[in-house]
Amino acid sequence: MNVTVEVNGKEYTKDIEPRVLLVHFLRDHLDLTGTHWGCDTSNCGACVVQLDGRPTKSCTILAAMCEGHKVRTVEALEVDGQLDTIQEAFHEEHGLQCGFCTPGMLMTTRALLDENPDPTEHEIREAISGAICRCTGYKNIVNAVRWAAEHEGGAKAGAGNGASRKAAPAPAAPKAEPFQPIAAAFAAKAAATATAEPAAPEAPAAEPTPTEPGRIVWQSSKTTK
Repeated sequence: MNVTVEVNGKEYTKDIEPRVLLVHFLRDHLDLTGTHWGCDTSNCGACVVQLDGRPTKSCTILAAMCEGHKVRTVEALEVDGQLDTIQEAFHEEHGLQCGFCTPGMLMTTRALLDENPDPTEHEIREAISGAICRCTGYKNIVNAVRWAAEHEGGAKAGAGNGASRKAAPAPAAPKAEPFQPIAAAFAAKAAATATAEPAAPEAPAAEPTPTEPGRIVWQSSKTTK
C-alpha cells in the first residue's frame, strides 16, 4: 500500500506493507536512524517521536495510521548547524552516557518545554516516566531540562513557576531528637531517686539452725551430733 506521511516538514510517499510500524518506516524506508528501536514492547521509550507535537512511541503505531499527520524526529532538532536548546542542555548537564535512550528523551522533553516552558522537577520526572535510562539515574536529565527552561527564558528569576518552587520548598516539620523520650525517662527516674528517702540497709541473713540430727548445714558442710 502507498502511504504519504509528513516527516520533519517534508512529505514522503512509500509503498509499504500495512503492518509496518512507524519506527521501521522511519529507519528502514526513510533512513532516519536517529529514532532508536529498543524493546519493541512500548516500555523503554527510546523510539519516541512527536506526532502532531505530542510525544509518541513509534513502536506502538502503524505508519499507515500517520497519514495526514505530522511526524517530527530527533533529526529535526538541529537546524542549520545550530543545536536545539534541549540538545545543548543535555551536553552541558551531562544528561547522557551511552546515548541509546537520548533521542526519545530529547523528543519527550522538547515536547514538555513546548507545552510548559517552566516545569518543576516533579513535572519533568512525570513527563519522562515513560522512558527508561540505564545510565544516568535521571538526575542529570532533570537538571538538563531545567537548564533548557532557564536558557529559553521560561524561568523567571526569583518568581518563576518552577524556579520559585524549587528554590523555596515547603518548610519541613520540626524534627524530634531521636533519644529525647529515653533521656526524659532517665531524668525523671534520677529526680525521683534523689528526692526519695534512703532505704534501710538489709539485715544480714540469719544462719539456719538444724532441727534434725544428721542434717547437713548449708554454710558449714558439717553434720550435727
